[in-house]
Amino acid sequence: MKKFPSALLFCSLATATLAAPNPAEIKTQVDQLLPQLRELYIDLHQSPELSLHETSTAAKMAAGLRKLGFEVTEHVGGTGVVGVLKNGAGPVVLIRTELDALPVDEQTGLAYASKVHTKNADGLDVSVMHACGHDLHMASWIGTATLLSQNKSGWHGTLVMVGQPAEEIGAGAAAMLKDGFLTRFPKPDYAIAVHDDSAMPSGQVAVTPGPILAGASSVKITIFGKGGHGAAPQTTIDPIVIAAKTVLSLQTIVSREMNPLEPAVVTVGAIHGGTKNNIIPDQVQLLLTVRSFKPEVQKHLLASIERIAKDEAAAGGATQEPKVEVSEGLRFTVNDPVLAARLEHALQPVLGSENVVSDQRRTVSEDFGEFGRAAGVPSVMMFVGGVKPETFAEAQRTGESLPSLHSSHWAPDLEPTMRTAILTEVTSALDLFSVKNR
Repeated sequence: MKKFPSALLFCSLATATLAAPNPAEIKTQVDQLLPQLRELYIDLHQSPELSLHETSTAAKMAAGLRKLGFEVTEHVGGTGVVGVLKNGAGPVVLIRTELDALPVDEQTGLAYASKVHTKNADGLDVSVMHACGHDLHMASWIGTATLLSQNKSGWHGTLVMVGQPAEEIGAGAAAMLKDGFLTRFPKPDYAIAVHDDSAMPSGQVAVTPGPILAGASSVKITIFGKGGHGAAPQTTIDPIVIAAKTVLSLQTIVSREMNPLEPAVVTVGAIHGGTKNNIIPDQVQLLLTVRSFKPEVQKHLLASIERIAKDEAAAGGATQEPKVEVSEGLRFTVNDPVLAARLEHALQPVLGSENVVSDQRRTVSEDFGEFGRAAGVPSVMMFVGGVKPETFAEAQRTGESLPSLHSSHWAPDLEPTMRTAILTEVTSALDLFSVKNR
């Protein structure tokens, strides 16, 4: 694949113009940009960087915004990028993208598949891949910045483009806010973001009011026993057996304690204990992820986990109570209902009412909501379908499981998904800037 020079790419993109756009004109302009944005996407896909190490990626985003006339600040909260474009009096609209990739060994078979290997925070060699679509988000984000920067006659206000690091580890938004984001840059009146989705066909966008992404807590349970020889279990208190019973009992929290209409997840993702087949260890650790959409539900889940862990340890004759440690991870992502309804209405004539859907909640977690929460302003995250419509329809017919986000096989239906993402961001921004809706 021929390397596309970054400077040439952004100079070429910057030649696009958009005057007094209507939906048809916006679509035409997006289609003109897609071939060049595809080259940017491929460049980003082939050079992914892990969370907190997005140096090259951030530099590319910063260079792109500067070519478009933005006032750009780098190294915000580490590797974060903020571009500000002032265009007279009016609202301040924030549009966010993410910069980081995942420690995944790509198996898509694409000609431009990532071959990057690096060391992670623990010093281990890992492969790196954009397995969550952040490369698509960034290319779309540059496309959106291009159209809005070349269409100043169609809006008034201040556009704040945020390139956020470390989304995959839930640390980037907090780091940017701690670094003075709200005081160093214009405070937003609205905050929006777009994410690709592996459970929707390309061409569709989901604008869901209210809670859309789960709050997540990490829990570590340490179970204490009395180790000894595996051939003489009667002389021990086996923490592995207690751990096994605890894992099974934890599954009853969601199935028997929660309202079936309230989504909740309790997953034991790791068990650590023992060193050899004939040695019973002194202790075992369980690592859990706990997710829900409401604070009161999360509180109930965590209390039940601690209760069950203690009861199973007591029933197994443990030498002491288990140690239950909770890390509060990511908070709930909640779309402002009024803003969501407004954007849904704005997107329907552009994408077609049949392609604008709602009620697409996910139990994954995000930190985008921290920007709106900290600024005290309405925010909305929208999802754009990333699966070829014919592939999606066939999977629906057969029940086949398609690659999900974070899968080594995930590859979005590139141009159609990017097109929808740009149309969604540009249309949303123009509506938020418009006089008729103030």
